[in-house]
Amino acid sequence: MATLLMPKATAVWLVDNTALTFDQIATFCTLHPLEVKAIADGESAQGIKGLDPINTGQLSRDEIARAEENPDHVLKIQESKVRVPQTKKKGPRYTPVSKRQDRPNAILWLVRNHPELKDAQISRLVGTTKNTIQQIRERTHWNSANLQPIDPVALGLCSQIDLDFEVNKAAKNRPAEADVDVAGEALLPASQTEGMALEDESRNYKPAKTEDDDFDADAVFAKLNSLKSNDDNSSEED
Repeated sequence: MATLLMPKATAVWLVDNTALTFDQIATFCTLHPLEVKAIADGESAQGIKGLDPINTGQLSRDEIARAEENPDHVLKIQESKVRVPQTKKKGPRYTPVSKRQDRPNAILWLVRNHPELKDAQISRLVGTTKNTIQQIRERTHWNSANLQPIDPVALGLCSQIDLDFEVNKAAKNRPAEADVDVAGEALLPASQTEGMALEDESRNYKPAKTEDDDFDADAVFAKLNSLKSNDDNSSEED
């Protein structure tokens, strides 16, 4: 059975140049209808250039016309007259000579959009070396000024399934990040913060003042003497 080349790029072209329904395009390109809708809304595949399936011999104009007239018609891919060799699952990925110049752009796209990918994973996806990946990461590549990030799937360097597999694998292997407060510092465990809180409370504790603390004997006797002198004066006047 013939395999569709560059499904997402083909979907971009069909959305822009035909009146096919989202379901028809999704079925033909092995995508979800919501992915096709996102392409039509400009929310997805913004950096992907559409691939004309008529020029590549995957569809005929008559087949597209029949599908546009009948929304229930399922597009059928044409059998290619040229046999495309199947890529081997094991061993290094072979990249055609015509596409090797696109690998730096694909590497830059992967580094920017999926920083969680390891060099070995990027190497498996686009068939490059760790040295080249490191140069692009550090912007020391000889052609860094002219590089543009382009989806490797759109360039035909890897399939969407391979890319999703590596991204999911990298996400599973990513270590859990420690909680960070607003200032950017890692938060301490609860066991430590509870001990610190008790220590701060004991350090800042001040006993409440009582009435005995405010008692002044001299002031009391002075007041009594003044009262006594007032009583004596009042008795003499009487």
